[in-house]
Amino acid sequence: MFTGLIEEMGKILTVAKSAQGAKITIAAKKVLEDVLLGDSICTNGICLTVTSFDKDRFSVDVMAETMRRSNFQHIAPGDAVNLERALRVGDRLGGHMVSGHIDGVGVIKSYEKEDNAIWITIEAREDLLKYIIMKGSIAIDGVSLTVAYVDQEKFKVSVIPHTKDMTTLLLKGTGSEVNLECDMVGKYIEKFMSYEEKRPKKQKLNEDFLKEHGYL
Repeated sequence: MFTGLIEEMGKILTVAKSAQGAKITIAAKKVLEDVLLGDSICTNGICLTVTSFDKDRFSVDVMAETMRRSNFQHIAPGDAVNLERALRVGDRLGGHMVSGHIDGVGVIKSYEKEDNAIWITIEAREDLLKYIIMKGSIAIDGVSLTVAYVDQEKFKVSVIPHTKDMTTLLLKGTGSEVNLECDMVGKYIEKFMSYEEKRPKKQKLNEDFLKEHGYL
C-alpha cells in the first residue's frame, strides 16, 4: 500500500520491451536508501517489484496487463516518473490509501493558473468517472489529489507549488495520458451492492414435481 505522497522523481534509463511486457531501469536516490530485493516501489502510480538495484538505479518487470492499462505503453528513456516506497506500519497517512493497481488512463485537457495553484482538467472514460466524486481522493500518476470538480466527461484537481515541484504532473503537455487509480472504497461498495449469491432454486413439491420424478 502507498499514500500518494511522492518521495522523488526518477528518470527512465532503459526500456526493454518484450512481446507485450517490458523490463525497465529507473535512476533514483531516495527510494533506494533502504531498498531490498522484492520491495515494492510505486512508479507513476503503478506498484512494481524491484528485481535488481544498485546505489543509483533499480529495475522492474512490467507485465502485459500493466502495459495495456497504463501510460507505460508510451514510456521512453529520459522520461521522468513519480516514485514512492511502500507504506510502513506506523507511518503518517498524509495522502490516502493507494494500492498501486491502475484502473485506467485519463488525458490532460488543460492547465489553468489561479494565484499560486494550477488547475488540471483531465478527461476520463465513463467507467472511471463513476468512481470519482466531488472532494473525493484520486491518484494521478501516483499523486494523491482531491477532486475539486467532476462531470460526465472530465474532472479537475488543483496542484499547489510543493506538488508542482515534487512531481511530474506539470511536466506533461496537454494531450498526455496519466495513470488513474480511483478511491478503492467506491469499488468495494459497488461490488457488495451488485453481488448476488448463487443458490440452487428450490422446487416446489406439487403434482408436476411428482409426475416429473415418476411418483405419479
